[in-house]
Parts: sequence; structure tokens; C-alpha cells
Amino acid sequence: MEENKNIPKSENDTENDDFVIGKGFRLEENEEQPQKHVKRKKKGSSTVKNIIWIIAIVVVSVGLAFSIIYAGADFMGLGFGRGENKCEINIEMGTPASKIADQLEESGAVKIPMLFRIYAKFKGYDSQFKYGYYNFESESGYEAICQMLINEGAKAETVTVTIPEGTGINDYTKNVNGEKVTVPGIGTLLENSGVCSKSDFLAALDKVSLKSKLLSGADSEKTYYTLEGYLFPETYDFYSYDSAECAVLAVEKMIAEAQSRITDDMFERAEAMGYTMNEILTMASIVQMESGESFDEMPKVAGVFYNRLKSDDFATLGSSPTCYYGDFFKYDDGRYNTYNIEGLPPGPLCSPGIEAIKAALYPESHDYYYFVTDSTGKFYYHKTSAEQQKTINKLQQGGNWVYEYFD
Repeated sequence: MEENKNIPKSENDTENDDFVIGKGFRLEENEEQPQKHVKRKKKGSSTVKNIIWIIAIVVVSVGLAFSIIYAGADFMGLGFGRGENKCEINIEMGTPASKIADQLEESGAVKIPMLFRIYAKFKGYDSQFKYGYYNFESESGYEAICQMLINEGAKAETVTVTIPEGTGINDYTKNVNGEKVTVPGIGTLLENSGVCSKSDFLAALDKVSLKSKLLSGADSEKTYYTLEGYLFPETYDFYSYDSAECAVLAVEKMIAEAQSRITDDMFERAEAMGYTMNEILTMASIVQMESGESFDEMPKVAGVFYNRLKSDDFATLGSSPTCYYGDFFKYDDGRYNTYNIEGLPPGPLCSPGIEAIKAALYPESHDYYYFVTDSTGKFYYHKTSAEQQKTINKLQQGGNWVYEYFD
């Protein structure tokens, strides 16, 4: 029986085949390339950004619109809290336009000083402004203000007045070896110079705010004049066109000078010494009256009075000029008399100069308790009353003795 040659070979029987599909060959299939994923902007993120941009544009637009409206209102003198009905400023001779613009802002006359300066420069007004005292309506526009500054300035000529160091608000009379000498007070000096009447000057003292750092320390309850000692002695140019108004301006000017001279360092020094600035000015006023114009002696004179304050052997300061300060006041109860009261008076007795104030802040350290001067202004210092009296006797014998006392 013949074998069936058509019987299929086993799937694994491939060794004897001359050619087998795939033998020695590799059929490569098309491999799929990884596709790049394109990032698509989320629709929500784009919308948020658009909203932010819109809001920003709206905010800027509103801010710009408000700025334009605000500037326009200031230009025309309308609204936006322009202050009180009257805006007062005092422009001194030689004040630049930039400073005038700042003064207008401080008074409430304008709100945007830079815009006012640009307007005045553009119109050619800035070089025509005049000094003087002005009362602006709070609703005055730039043009009206400029016209006032050009046409209504220099209402009055200024007068030069010197307030000597040691000058008080009132006059006082002293007797120098039998000769009466009257020392005019600030009120008299202003009246004699034509600035204002003495009565208007005294009235102006009550119109000053006491809220500043310097004036807040003044004793308004125990002193006879709250501002005594706070009107700085200096040479000033005061207006003289109206008595009452110029009195206020003069007082404010003298106080402003005091505030510029008495520095923060001086306040710190006073505190370190254990004194208030009012007490320092009180001591300075005593040193001023006792020393006169002998500036070099002031620290030493101050040292004498501080020694007395600290000593148990001295119940009082015993300064002669303080005995008679209250004589001008009918209701005087002797509260300034340092022969009767303990410690310092309630306030200054005159306007001390800067050298006296420095001496009160930086007294010379020594162990003297007495001093006396001769007719040439020379000072003699002593530790005991016996030494003091011995020097006085010598001066009297040599005709070199000067004794000042007050009526």
C-alpha cells in the first residue's frame, strides 16, 4: 500500500524546506509614530484674562476721568473739600512762585499746586506775583487767584522792628543808682513802629493756637501771659496796613521764629536734664535778665541758678528781676517772685535770646552760688555770701559799684 504523499507536514517540520516564507526575512509592519499632543488653550483661562484686562482698562479709565474732573474742578474753584470760606496767606517779598503755590495749597485755596504753577507759567503770570497779605475765597479759580496776586499785592509797606533780647510783653521800669530807666515791652515797640496798637497786640495773643509742640508746653493757667517768652527776639519786617490784622501776623511771625530756633535736639536735652521746655525758657529768661548782653557769661550765670535749685541751703533762687515782673498786673499775687516762691516761676518773664536758651540747656558746671557785676560789666563769682559782700564793699569803695533795682 503506497504512502499518501499528500499528507500535510507538521507545522514544526520546516527544516528540510528550501524556502519558507519568512525564513531569513522579517516582515516589518508599519509602526505608528507617536502623535504630538498639541496643547490647546483652555477656553476658561482665556476668558479670565480678558475679564482682567477689561477691569484694568475700566479702572484706569475711571481713575483718569476722575483725575481730569478733579483737576478741572480745582482749576475752576469747585468743590472737593476746598476748605474754609476764607483762605488767608501772607506772601513775603521775594517769595518764588513755587513757594506761593505751596502756600496756596496749605491755606486751601488750591488743591493741586503743580497744576497751578503750570497754569501761571503758561499764562506768564508767575513773574508778576506781588508780596502782601491775601484773603482768597475758597471757590476762587486759578485765573481769579492769579489776578489777585498780580493786582492786589503789596497792600502795605513793611516796617522794620527790632525786638531786643530780654524784652517782655509789657514795659517795666528799673532804677539804676537813682536814675529811672524804662524798658519798652513788645507791645510798645510795635505801637511806636506803627505796626499795631498795644491793645490789638494784647488781643492777638489770645488768638494763637497752642497745639504746636512748643506752645503745648506753655502754662496757660498759672502764667499771666501764656506767650510770654515764646515771642522770639529778632529784627523783623512787619506789615502795618491794619492794626488788628497786623497784630496777629506779627505775633504769628515771632512764634514761628521761636519754633524754628528751638530744635528737637533742644527738647531732647531738656528732657535729659529733667526739665520741660517751658522750664528751660523760664530759666533762660532769668539768665537773660541777669546777664544782659554778656553772652559769654550766660552759661556760668545759669550754673549759679541751677546750683541754687539743687542746694538744700537755698530755699529760693533769689533773682532780683523776678521780684517786680508782677507789678504791672493789679491782681499779682507774687507767683513770679523768686525770693518768695520755691523753684522756678510758672513761666518766662521775657523773651530770651538763643544764647540764653543754650546756656539754660548747657550750664557751666562749677560750685559758685553768687555773682555780682561792676560798672564795666565785669562779673565776679563767689561760693559764699561773705565773699560776695566783700567784693561789693570793694566796688563801692572804688566807685565801681552799680546797683539796679526796680520801681
